Amino acid sequence: MTTPPHPEDLEQPAYPDDLEQPGLVRTGRSTFVRPIRPEDADRLVAFVGGLSRATLAYRSLGPVIRARDDVIRRGAYVDYLNELALVALAGDEIAGLVRYVRDTEDPDHAEVTFTIRDDDQSEGFGRLLLEHIAAAARDRGIRVLKADVLADNTRMINVFLGSGYRVESGPPGQIVHFDIAVDPQAQAVARAERREHTAVRRSLRPLLEPRSVAVIGANRRPLTIGHEIVANLLRGGFRGSVFPVNPRAGQVAGTRAYPSVRELPEPPDLALIAVRAEAVPEVVRECAEAGVKAVVVVSTGFGEAGAAGRSTELELSRFARASGMRLVGPNCMGVVNTTPAARLAATFSPALPTPGRVAMSSQSGPLGLAVLDFARRLRLGFSGFVSVGHAVDVSTNDLLQWWEEDPETSVILLHVETFGNPRRFARIARRVAPRKPIIAVHPGHAHATGQVDRGGRGDPGGHGDSGGRGHSAGHADPLGPPGPSDSPGPSDSAVSSLFAQSGVIRTRSLQELFDAALLLAHQPPPPGNRVAVITNAGGPAALTVGACVASGLRVPPLGERTRETLRAALGPGAEVANPADLTPMATAAHYRQALDAVLADAEIDAAIVLFMPPLADKPDEVAAAILDAAEAAPSKPVVASFLGGAGVADLLHRGELVVPTYAFPESAAASLGHAAAYQAWRSTPAGVVPDLPGVDTDRARSLLAGCAPGPVPPRIAAELLDSYGIAVRDTETGSGPASGPSSGQGSGPDAFLSVGADPVFGPVVAFGLTGDYADLMADVAHRVTPLSDRDAREMVRSLRAAPLLDGRVGGPGVDLAALEETVLRISAMVEDLPEIEAMELRPIRLLPPGDGVAVTRATIRLADETRKGGPS
Repeated sequence: MTTPPHPEDLEQPAYPDDLEQPGLVRTGRSTFVRPIRPEDADRLVAFVGGLSRATLAYRSLGPVIRARDDVIRRGAYVDYLNELALVALAGDEIAGLVRYVRDTEDPDHAEVTFTIRDDDQSEGFGRLLLEHIAAAARDRGIRVLKADVLADNTRMINVFLGSGYRVESGPPGQIVHFDIAVDPQAQAVARAERREHTAVRRSLRPLLEPRSVAVIGANRRPLTIGHEIVANLLRGGFRGSVFPVNPRAGQVAGTRAYPSVRELPEPPDLALIAVRAEAVPEVVRECAEAGVKAVVVVSTGFGEAGAAGRSTELELSRFARASGMRLVGPNCMGVVNTTPAARLAATFSPALPTPGRVAMSSQSGPLGLAVLDFARRLRLGFSGFVSVGHAVDVSTNDLLQWWEEDPETSVILLHVETFGNPRRFARIARRVAPRKPIIAVHPGHAHATGQVDRGGRGDPGGHGDSGGRGHSAGHADPLGPPGPSDSPGPSDSAVSSLFAQSGVIRTRSLQELFDAALLLAHQPPPPGNRVAVITNAGGPAALTVGACVASGLRVPPLGERTRETLRAALGPGAEVANPADLTPMATAAHYRQALDAVLADAEIDAAIVLFMPPLADKPDEVAAAILDAAEAAPSKPVVASFLGGAGVADLLHRGELVVPTYAFPESAAASLGHAAAYQAWRSTPAGVVPDLPGVDTDRARSLLAGCAPGPVPPRIAAELLDSYGIAVRDTETGSGPASGPSSGQGSGPDAFLSVGADPVFGPVVAFGLTGDYADLMADVAHRVTPLSDRDAREMVRSLRAAPLLDGRVGGPGVDLAALEETVLRISAMVEDLPEIEAMELRPIRLLPPGDGVAVTRATIRLADETRKGGPS
């Protein structure tokens, strides 16, 4: 009998590092999931050796049989294609293992087994590993995972039945057989997102609501980072224990210090690390050994210092996750949570925010210092502020999910340069924004130049780096560099439309960010865009009207009944148009009567009140009148430009009621414009993502399995599109099935559809007409996937050239229904096949109504596996 070769003598296949992903189990505990490696052989032996007899019995479906060490070691050698094993790590140990082995006779099926360490079987490792192995199997052409489970193994049975995947089980008996279809069913995605949302919130509790905090690198000298963090924790009223750690100090800021984290009287929930960069890895390891649940690395000298620093910070992230910790930073300024449950000021910032309803995530440490100082001067209160720094672990997507359910937070502000997982951000934003406004500052420079951060950011929620690339414009060739007439990215207006589609209010400066936050933190969004202007000075009123129009607002004539009320109150000579000019002699009573009248007008949705230095009456009385009127009409926002002040003024603040004031009326108008657009988005039906007939995802994945990164051969590109019900007739090569006329005879203008990866939003679909419409007029529509039927309809009708499509100009128009369906099919294709980095259909012949569309050429490019984003 021939002796099989030893695994160590075999040539090892390439390790799929794209499957390395941090994760969270149901309890919020962090872990790190990755493919098994040959060097895991000893870990695997220790893992199996520590399993109880009961667990081994469930694993072996019967009598307990102790395998020999050499047999166990062979389990660490897999080919990552036909056999794949993933491990979930707890520190340096294996907490859970899942393995599939492909069926040689039925290669789209595989046998799957799960083994979870006894002490971890109630934490949710099974569901987490099922999600990861299902995604990996799907990418490797496996449609069904088969599993046999003892009938009394209720935990594993519940994992399968509660996964959301399509599960078929055999007849009841001692052993239950399951067939698990790994296609991402909507129910499976929804359940995975709910599980992750719960896990993220639990994992962040030690960070944002800790019971005790250690400051490692605490310093005795005031005005040093280590000293100011301790001082702020104490000044901020933190109710838990504060443990300064300094081996050469007995006290810091009047509080007893300890030589090391190992010698603390209890394991702290949170540790802030402010030591030299080279000492950070060892300190993080000590924190893990001491049982710390979350760390904030304030120290600098990592990714910003070069490739070696970037490598170090990624290793820190992996180690922290495998050790059950969450990590903020490095290169950050700390964490603030002013809510009554926390009262946490874990930062070295000299300006601490007052309690309020606004939460903010910032990627820039120095900018964060300026933000807190500016917010304090405006008297804009914060519920929370997190400086995420390099965001190798905790970042914006995590924090959105925390603030989503925080009762003390009503507005969320974001300063972000890139998102680790842009697909995830878009989905979370669409879920959060209908209930809580999200305002982001984004100047748009990355899009205007095509330059993006290709290093990626750690995805919050544990989904890895985006590896994003700037996406091509609708009319750029996605397979090559932009040509002379090609735009390297969407226009600034297109970027705004992408934010708007996701429900995020986009601002271009920090001033604009805070102006919008002031309004939405203290006033309701307006039910519409119709604004009344009340003033005691004509010049500023004219500027206000112009600013309203520029911000998408209307300043309509007041209703006749409102004008009659104003004439009766103000006298026959008063100007009762809109703006309503009360003259410099206006009294507090005049302001109250005018505001009451316009807010009662059914044709008015909001009011801007201008009060310049007066010739008569007292400002405090006018302010009281404004507050009284605003209180009497709580569903309509009132904002002011009052004596040139800005922020929350004492005169316009009464208990919970605040009328925000702006130094200039243009800022008030711009803020109302943002709020009105947000309310319009929130009130608009979202549409549905329809089920499309004729889609064969299995065929598409089989085609992709044989393709290398980079451009896809034209024949394969045509077959991929055909798998999604889009026929291609390549007039240059003659490949692809026929799809109607290949000439423009009897058709409308030619069009294009393209897809590219945006660093903020992920996959973006662009649509436009070819030629001068796109090249000269930049008449291109953009939307973020997945697209609903409403998105597709609005997209094709939003072009300035839309009259050419719907028959209003130049003939009967084109088959809009077929065009919209093509857009939806492209969206579904990109969502199902994340390997697609860029795609362009150009030209598309737009045919008369009832004749469909004809795609004459398609180009597709696949991403390098090392740059693929995490699962969405």
